Parts: sequence; structure tokens; C-alpha cells
Amino acid sequence: MRCTRLLLLFALTAASASIFAAVSEEEAATLKTTLTPMGAERAGSADGSIPAWDGGYTAPFPGVVPGGARPDPFAAEKPLYSISAKNMAAHLGKLTEGTQALLSRFPDTYRTDVYASHRTAAAPAWVYQHNATNALAGKLIDSSAGPIPQGVYGGVPFPIPKSGAEVIWNHILRWRGVNIASDIANYMGTSKGQRVLISGGSAERQQPYYFEEGAADRFDGVYGVLRLDSDAPPSRSGEVFLEWDRLNPDESLFWVYVPGQRRVRKLTNTCCDTPLPSAAGVINFDEPEVWNGRIDQYDWKLVGKREMLVPYNANRTQQVGVDDLLLAHHLNPDHVRWELHRVWVVDAVLAKGKSNTAVRGRYYVDEDTWIAVLGDRWDAGGQLIKTLWSLPVLMPEIPAVAAPAGGGHDLLAGTWVSMGISNGRPRAYKSVARFPALRFTPDALAGEGVR
Repeated sequence: MRCTRLLLLFALTAASASIFAAVSEEEAATLKTTLTPMGAERAGSADGSIPAWDGGYTAPFPGVVPGGARPDPFAAEKPLYSISAKNMAAHLGKLTEGTQALLSRFPDTYRTDVYASHRTAAAPAWVYQHNATNALAGKLIDSSAGPIPQGVYGGVPFPIPKSGAEVIWNHILRWRGVNIASDIANYMGTSKGQRVLISGGSAERQQPYYFEEGAADRFDGVYGVLRLDSDAPPSRSGEVFLEWDRLNPDESLFWVYVPGQRRVRKLTNTCCDTPLPSAAGVINFDEPEVWNGRIDQYDWKLVGKREMLVPYNANRTQQVGVDDLLLAHHLNPDHVRWELHRVWVVDAVLAKGKSNTAVRGRYYVDEDTWIAVLGDRWDAGGQLIKTLWSLPVLMPEIPAVAAPAGGGHDLLAGTWVSMGISNGRPRAYKSVARFPALRFTPDALAGEGVR
């Protein structure tokens, strides 16, 4: 009996280990053959509509001011076709349910203009090297906040994913540069079509996980730090928000400097379906960048890979004024480029014992960049309540395809939000020298706070 129990325990342990184990050396070697260094398929689609990856774009555009609004390298191209409410029935297999909902809700103004696909994504060679190392060493381990990566650093943690949770972690830890400064604004669109400035100011982001000189055995778990200094609207001028993101979100930290009180306050309850103040509550804390939540809130299922129409190479969105980009109820379709790309599809079902207004979600993660480009969420009654989006922009000087702007639609309230909008502002996602470590401390907020 004792022997039987030991054998059973060994079998269960082995099964658990296989779920969280890294890939074999043979699989990892495909990152140099059939897969790109980021883990995407090198080959194009069977019909040629998705091209093969040839290294991406790494040469800066001529005449570009670093950090300025980036020109559209494909400005001369015309749409292959456009999808509206009238003809979307012929394209349902390649449209997310959220996109279908917007086409149906705004039949006179919303459409998707589909262009030729370009696989522009690239990253530095040292990131590719870390990807290969992570493929062999990376694994998910249990923590107080669900499965978190271990043994990874400086690259995609799971370039050859085996689970939905691994794909979502790839999105969270995706390559988007190391030290970034932006001047941004967030806008809310009301159900009546009015636009309201929610917040504006400077955003400074640093990714310690991608410090080139680091290594997995010296990594302390702080993968990103963010500082937001508000200058608009007047009621929020002088407010400063600080965030430290750790692999275990139970250990993440958040502060805000309140100028009226002249004090720094540590924030709590920055989780899950708590309404996000910087989005006027249109979306919640787990919905910026399509997904920004705790892994343990949901059970994740890897549905597979599909060819879907998604916003991509959206450089043109940076070239116009805010009034031209943001229409009454959605982005101006004249400026949003849609392309056919392969994406990982991941389903999320609310975990037992957890509470969230969204009991189910579906996320579409681009294979080349690991950006969650689109996402949809449903309530307990099976009703689609939110659709979320990102705008991937080609930035060859970094090099990267990153998504500085994004947003979402509350399909029940009829409101929507666009975040990270740099149009008309001096810096649009500028790669800068490393910030001083003291820049991202509560003491710095208190010392620099003015009204």
C-alpha cells in the first residue's frame, strides 16, 4: 500500500512538473530554423496573404525626429478592401466579436480598412539571445498570486508557449524598449458623443527586466516601473503616480502624490475589476493594454493560433490631430490600418472563488510581438460587455513594434476611452537614456511635489 501511494505521488509530481517545465533542446533549436527568434512562424501563410518574416524593420526612417510622431512607411498603399456592417457577414471568421459589435453598433461611421500585411517586428540581437535561453530555462511556478515565471530574463519568457498563462506572460513581459518617455493624454467618449480630457502629462517607463547587463540569477522580480506626472486637466495638475510591477503582483507597489495634501499616499486595491481613475472608470485596472491583470483571477486556456484582422503598423494614427483621430464614438477609421496576422487565441474563465464583473475573456496576442492587440470580455449572462484594443506602431529606431496607445469600449454604457494619445504633444514614445534609480521612488515624488 505504501509503495502504491509513493508511485501515485511520483506520477502526480511528474505530471505537474511537465506542465510547468521548459521546452526541450530540440524545440528550442527551432527558434533558429522554422521559428523566428521571438517564437513566431517564419513562413508566410499558405495563400501568401501573410508574408514570411525576413528580419523586420531595423533601419530608422529618414528624417525622423527621435521620439516624434513616426511617419507611415506604407502611406502610398491603398486598402485591399473595407469591411462595414453591410458586408461583415463575409468576413466573420477573421473578425473578433468585439469588432463585429462595433461594426453593428456604428454602421454609418465604423469600418475596418484592410491593407497588405507587413511583418515589421524586430528586437535587438541580445533580446533574441535571451529568448533562446529562456526557452530552455523558463518555467511557471506557483506563487501567492498564481503561476509566475522563474528562470527568465531579458526576453520573451516562453517563446514556444505550451499554455494560455505562458502566452499572457509573454504579453506582460514583451519587448517594447527599455527606457521610454512620452507625453500623453487620455480621453473619454460619452454615450452622447462628447469627448472629455481625463488626464494628461508625461509618462516615464523603465523595464529593469530588460537591462542588458542583467541576468536571471540576479533579477529581483521588478520587471517594470512607471511614473506619470499630470499637468491636465487643472484639477489633476501636479498629481504624480508611481508604480512598481513585480512578477508576483502581491509584491507590486503603487503610490500617488496628491498636491492638495502635499503628501505621498500608498495605494491599495489596484486590482481586477476596480474602475481605473485615469480611464474615468470606463475600463478597470485589469484592462489597460488589453490585459494588465493578475493571472490568478482566471483559468487560462490556449485555444490555438488563428489568422485574424487586427490593427497593425498603425503609424498613421500618430500623424493627425486629436480632433481628426477621435470621432464621437470610436477611432477614425480613415487612420487605422488593419492587417491579417497570425495571433495566439487565449480564453480566460473566472477562477473558482474569484470575483469579477467579467466572468470570461478572449485575448488575441500577435505572434511576432506578443502584444495583445484585441480582447473581449463577457458577463455572467453571456453578454459581451467590453471590447479592448491596442495600436501597434512600427518604431525601427528602437527597434520594436510597440503599442503606446490603446483603449476600450463599454458596450453596455456606450462609453469608450482612448489612452496614451501623444498626438500634438512633443514626445511620442521616445527611447531615452536610463533614468536615475531615485526617479522612481516615493521620496522623489514628495521632494519634487509642487502645486
